[in-house]
Amino acid sequence: MSYKKRKHFVTERIALIRRSKIRELFERASKMEDVISLGIGEPDFDTPQNIKEAAKKALDEGWTHYTPNAGIPPLREAVAEYYDKFYNLKIFPENVIITAGAYEATYLAFETILEEGDEVIIPDPAFVCYAEDAKVAEAKIVRLPLREENGFQPDPDELLELVTKRTRMIVVNYPNNPTGAVLDEEVAKAIADIAQDYNIYILSDEPYEHFLYDGAKHVPMIKYAPDNTILANSFSKTFAMTGWRLGFAVAPEEIIKGMVKLHAYVVGNVASFVQVAGVTALRDEASWRAVEEMRREYAERRKLVLEHLEEVPYIKAFEPKGAFYIFASIKDTGMKSEEFAEWLLEKARVVVVPGSAFGQKGEGYVRISYATSKEKLLEAMQRMKKALQEL
Repeated sequence: MSYKKRKHFVTERIALIRRSKIRELFERASKMEDVISLGIGEPDFDTPQNIKEAAKKALDEGWTHYTPNAGIPPLREAVAEYYDKFYNLKIFPENVIITAGAYEATYLAFETILEEGDEVIIPDPAFVCYAEDAKVAEAKIVRLPLREENGFQPDPDELLELVTKRTRMIVVNYPNNPTGAVLDEEVAKAIADIAQDYNIYILSDEPYEHFLYDGAKHVPMIKYAPDNTILANSFSKTFAMTGWRLGFAVAPEEIIKGMVKLHAYVVGNVASFVQVAGVTALRDEASWRAVEEMRREYAERRKLVLEHLEEVPYIKAFEPKGAFYIFASIKDTGMKSEEFAEWLLEKARVVVVPGSAFGQKGEGYVRISYATSKEKLLEAMQRMKKALQEL
């Protein structure tokens, strides 16, 4: 069979979506030899064995059928228990929807909350999916600059200036991707106050909450504005389960009902045996021991990379307190972010993500992921140092 040679068209909203620069670089690097990728933000650890065993057992027990659209009751209950155990927050299973990763949770939130022409305030720089989800929802994107001198945290006064009668949502993502910044409690409270005063929803994307360093703390945004917050979260980073596609959202019950309606037609339900494994992930102490081991390893890698970057010419790193990224200024090289990333790939066979992929305010920076082995990190730092010494 062969397709006729004719021009095919997609809708305007799909045509507006930008392909991820992160994926583009990753795919290009995969075709080259001897490349060290500090690009895609994926744990290099395997999923803890107890979680894998739970999935195998679930398959043997016949968990191969449809489940309720919102997720199996034990997993929704386990999510509610989790917030009580870790944060002393009382939520109910009815406030939870199980999704195909935090990606889907975010998409459902945008589609459920935003109408055509509504305004959504998105930080700049910010993870790539928020702006694209806003485009699909036909919402107007308003960017809130995050500055290194403010620790890459929102300035509440600047945020307030951006609020209009059309503002419907504010996006918050801490610990932050791409900067590794964490959110101070007083800033979180100020954002919550603005949202409550102006009847705005907060989409709070929190998949890196357990990877914190130097005594940093995380408190879910639902503590400060429970009636205004849609919290997106994921098993992907916490339990090294990226390929399992398991996440959830926590929100007021009426919002969850709306999200379930769309989810029912987009996904139906997350794979049943994966949901069963998710219950084990949240409730089994072995899972949390594995999470702490990963956190300690990330802390060591973070320290290693920061120390070595001090010796790399033209690079100035922002010291992160969360996630597993370092956002480093490359302004002294005289290159644009994308130009630098291309140059480094060709010159040193090292992949970093240009900061401009995350918004205009990311220009002049690159994102370095330390979710890879110490050996590879050391080799990458040596290659970067050598290449930049010759610049």
